[in-house]
Amino acid sequence: MFVSAGLSLKKTLLLCRVVALHAGVSVAIILIGLTCVFSSPAAAQSQSPASPQASPEIPPALGSAVTSGSTQAGQQTTGVISGTVTDKEGALAVGAKIALTQEGQPSREITSGDNGDFSFTNVPSGQFHLTVTAPGFDTQKYSGSLQPGQYLLVPPIMLPLTSAVTEVRVGGSPDEIATVEVNQALQQRVLGFIPNFYVTYNADPAPLFAKQKFRLAWRSLIDPVTIVGVGFLAGIDQAADQFGGYGQGAAGYARRFGATYGDVVSGTLIGSAILPSILHQDPRYFYQGYGSTASRFRHAVLNSVVARNDRTRKWEPNYSGIIGSFAAGGISYLYYPASDRSTSLYVQNSLVRLGESSVAGVLQEFVLRKLTSHVPAQAAVSSRP
Repeated sequence: MFVSAGLSLKKTLLLCRVVALHAGVSVAIILIGLTCVFSSPAAAQSQSPASPQASPEIPPALGSAVTSGSTQAGQQTTGVISGTVTDKEGALAVGAKIALTQEGQPSREITSGDNGDFSFTNVPSGQFHLTVTAPGFDTQKYSGSLQPGQYLLVPPIMLPLTSAVTEVRVGGSPDEIATVEVNQALQQRVLGFIPNFYVTYNADPAPLFAKQKFRLAWRSLIDPVTIVGVGFLAGIDQAADQFGGYGQGAAGYARRFGATYGDVVSGTLIGSAILPSILHQDPRYFYQGYGSTASRFRHAVLNSVVARNDRTRKWEPNYSGIIGSFAAGGISYLYYPASDRSTSLYVQNSLVRLGESSVAGVLQEFVLRKLTSHVPAQAAVSSRP
């Protein structure tokens, strides 16, 4: 949507890179990057028909068995049973106990991991039963049949709150509440794998403390999808011969990768952690989700210049984002080639960063919520005027 038909390949690639460099790097890089790839002339020319010898697609079926290799019949009599445990809100259930029982076999028990996932290996073929338990939730059971040498992905097992609970703690210190909300945000991923940490869907989220702002920034920077996105943008620069002072080849790509990642690190740390902690401003996007289209669009566009104060909970100029955009641009002078440094380019790129924040806000408001996993069940209502 950002690519005009008349643009040359080089201009197309450069436009993609400029738009994609934003503090919320993971979402912007993947969504805009894929748009650029599939819209560019090079992509159109490089597409080739599928090989007639390609393996037939396995139709998706909830709980169906997926063969994970070319196992010859009769050579493998065991398989794998895997799945995910969630609560009724869709949040991943970490630490739930899953027991596997089969007739004539000893019972086995494991605990769900950080992503609510579990996996039993070397499971004999035949009928099996799963029993899932967790404190505060009703026990759930699942039964099925495993074929020899199969990888069986069972449907997500949802744990409802137990009806026996008579007391629920809903309070807590501001720090505890903010930590819970950040934990929820760190589960939010577009299409199930692209980080979408810097958006809150709560109607009145708790103010973040400095440690939570730095945690969000750190998790965003080290996320594998962010690293892959940086590598993708470095490849764009290489293809377009952007920053020619770096040269070509492996050494040139490594310099471009380092420079691109430097932009991401400085922009995220300064604009989303350091300055928001000093100035007591919230770096997240506050999803509105109600009102007219014009009202929501205005709310999204103002994301680049308006932020909520942690102390007063009132909206004010986004000093963190504005100053952070110019500060990150100034730091880039330390590692970009001298031929690519100029005052006009510095000002232009800094202003573009602010514009990117508005574009990201529009995507958050109208597109990404429907594609994001583990969104709180109750939609938020923003209080911005």
